[in-house]
Amino acid sequence: MKIIPDTAIWSYVFRREKPNLLIQNLLSKFIDEGKVWLPGIIKQEVLSGIKNDIQFKKLSINLNHFPELKATNEDHILAANFFNKCQKSGIQGSHIDFLILAIAKNNSASILTTDKDFKNYKKIIQFDLQLIEV
Repeated sequence: MKIIPDTAIWSYVFRREKPNLLIQNLLSKFIDEGKVWLPGIIKQEVLSGIKNDIQFKKLSINLNHFPELKATNEDHILAANFFNKCQKSGIQGSHIDFLILAIAKNNSASILTTDKDFKNYKKIIQFDLQLIEV
């Protein structure tokens, strides 16, 4: 199964002064198994806010090694549908989260994250989730 590490996972590994070893080892395992896929929207989130040009370029090059999942028209429609369903049930979320969910769902991929918002989405939407509690 494809694994889509959410922005939080990449941040724990690449954007913190001290990487989280548990998350780093799990991500490395999935990378070694060839399971990691990277939607463009997550790449954009990971790279956003990096002020050091050298760090930005290095991380950008490293992220280009992963197969990219491009958002399709169907992904955007499904993301809006997910947003509406959750909102009707009183669960708020970001448009980016719902786009990631839709991309994962349409590509039979599992989302790997530390973001507890995805646990709330799972109450309404059926998808494969690997939530790491930190």
